[in-house]
Amino acid sequence: MAKKNSIELQDDEFRVIGKPSAPEVDSKAKSRNLWISILSLILVAGIGAIIILKWPKEVPENPNDGIFENNPEVVIQGSKPTPLGSQTDKSYTEKIDTIINDVILSLYIPHNATPELTLGVPDRADKSIIFAAQAADIRKDNRKILGAFVLKGEPLAWGLSKKGFCAIIDSVVTVGVSENSPLFEEATEKDGYFFRQFPLVDNGTLVENEPKNKTMRKALCSRAGQIFVAVSESDESFHDFSQALIDLGVENAIYLVGSHSSFGWFIDANGTKTLFAPDVHRGTYKNENYIIWR
Repeated sequence: MAKKNSIELQDDEFRVIGKPSAPEVDSKAKSRNLWISILSLILVAGIGAIIILKWPKEVPENPNDGIFENNPEVVIQGSKPTPLGSQTDKSYTEKIDTIINDVILSLYIPHNATPELTLGVPDRADKSIIFAAQAADIRKDNRKILGAFVLKGEPLAWGLSKKGFCAIIDSVVTVGVSENSPLFEEATEKDGYFFRQFPLVDNGTLVENEPKNKTMRKALCSRAGQIFVAVSESDESFHDFSQALIDLGVENAIYLVGSHSSFGWFIDANGTKTLFAPDVHRGTYKNENYIIWR
């Protein structure tokens, strides 16, 4: 009798057909693969963070900035500016040079001296005069003083050709803008002084003027209770000159005869006298007038 095949089924047996079971994965291998995945994710995240931090950031575009010309910074003056210059007991004119909005200015601050107006060219040999500058203009038609003018209480001219004014009453200088200033009458009553010129700054506001040419400019300024004269060292328009004064903190300012031919001088702390327009012949007109400190 032939031998029975070991896989041959008997009548009372049955066979389950299917794939054999996969071998069980080692638990240590599973744990190792999990940590490798976690470390890989951390490494990828770190590299991504570095790339983001190093990537050039987009800066919001400023339409006022360009390659060759950018938007200049604006210097904001304090609401309460302090007086300029030194504290001193000496009588002299202090000169301060500064640049405001690309406008080069020389500031002349008279110390311990009395202001007044004079008619005619002041005596250069008068050592008591520490500052002198031309004040009001002269009319072309009749060579008289242009605008209202009071000399030591005596009115020499009338008129409102320019709204800016300077009054010197009891040795106090007032600079302002007004069509009808009561200080004209007060100057006549108190042996004071008064003249008119182009207004430049009125209570911190720029005053536009009709002449559009450029030349050296002079201004009589009031700032933080201090009176001084500002002179541009380059040719400037009225507008740019006035704006520079405002940015300097000047509250009120009027024009002085200020072209390159405007005569005058100042004496510094060492007693040295420096002339404005020294080569220009003066004394041609009898009504030339000056504001001086002595």
